[in-house]
Amino acid sequence: MAIIAILRIPGNPADLERYAAGPGGEVMQRISAAGKAAGAVRHTFAGNDNEVLVIDEWPDEKSFQEFFANQPEIADVMRDGGAQGPPEVSFYRKLSTPDQF
Repeated sequence: MAIIAILRIPGNPADLERYAAGPGGEVMQRISAAGKAAGAVRHTFAGNDNEVLVIDEWPDEKSFQEFFANQPEIADVMRDGGAQGPPEVSFYRKLSTPDQF
């Protein structure tokens, strides 16, 4: 069953954008490629004044958990991208509705 993983990370989104625009972008691309290879379907970031969201779609929660636990560069991105604390992770069952795009 497909799931949506939402990670809420305290921090300034502008810090992450600055990191991604520099050498951190290469790190993020490596993680993205590894995620795709591990089964990730979608991945994006969003933010407001003091929080960054990571929104992922995975085939199942186990696939996400295994990837997240075994990808040491994720901690580097969070640290160097300005995270002010650990992520709060929530999982949701992806719903199948006719209005999706």
